[in-house]
Amino acid sequence: MDKIFGNLSADEAVNAETAEMTEIPEKECGKSPQTGKRRGAWKEQLVLHSMLMPGVIIATIFMIVPMIGVIMAFQDYNIAKGFFNSPLVGFKHFATLFARPNFTQALYNTVLIAFAKIVSTTVLSIVFALLINEILLQRVKKTVQTIMFLPYFLSWALLGNIIVNMIPTRIMEDGQWFRLIVVATDVWKTLGYQVVIYLAAITNIDPTLYEAAKIDGANNTQLCLHITLPGLMSMIVLNAILNIGNIMNAGFEQILVMYNPSVYAEGDILDTMSYRIGLIDGKYSLGTAIGLFKSLISCAVFSLSYYVAYKVKGYKIF
Repeated sequence: MDKIFGNLSADEAVNAETAEMTEIPEKECGKSPQTGKRRGAWKEQLVLHSMLMPGVIIATIFMIVPMIGVIMAFQDYNIAKGFFNSPLVGFKHFATLFARPNFTQALYNTVLIAFAKIVSTTVLSIVFALLINEILLQRVKKTVQTIMFLPYFLSWALLGNIIVNMIPTRIMEDGQWFRLIVVATDVWKTLGYQVVIYLAAITNIDPTLYEAAKIDGANNTQLCLHITLPGLMSMIVLNAILNIGNIMNAGFEQILVMYNPSVYAEGDILDTMSYRIGLIDGKYSLGTAIGLFKSLISCAVFSLSYYVAYKVKGYKIF
């Protein structure tokens, strides 16, 4: 000790000895900063995934297990014989489906209506969220949110019949007007829900950013463009990815209630075609083939959009 700390005072020698005894190299503990980061990230992911478990279990029971029924698309399905005894026919029903003259039109209608709904709802919900966020009176703000949110809780069985009875028959039998009515009413019904999502995202933006920008002389427009919108970008991308996955879902319940034979050419979609062929006409295998085709396309588009968002901007759901 005297040789080591000979040039130090008594107090400095004690402090140096204490520091030497307490400092243990990280390698001796068998840990590294990278290991600690990995364990922290793993724990964070475990918490997030555990929150998903109830939904995963429900989806498994009611959505994944029933998917055994897709085997009907490759069979000449017979109710009496069941899934496992009906004869296999390969891709026969898909060939029949693609050869149908109205299949291409139904596919076009599906994509067109779904795309119009996604774009309109996304753009308008962002605009309305920004406008509502500027309302200073909390009572007025909550009232507007409630009024916009109410249609979301009503079923299309009710709303569809109300809309059909309110609009003149000649308009509902016009194909071009029918598409416009379908998109407009769907936006009206779902807009409030999307607005609430974006308003919740706005509340998570650090308020000190607004305060600093105001000190620098920023006006409301500049605050919106340079703080609010960038703060919403992750939520916008996430919603876009989820919505693009629904590009093949144009709204089965809504169109089934509202359409009629006069607008089949402009309003018939893959879901309604599958319903008529599979349940009304009793061609279960062909109806299943339509549903399987639609699901595969949706899965591919969703995966592609998520991959592009991750590669281009580094956005991830987790």
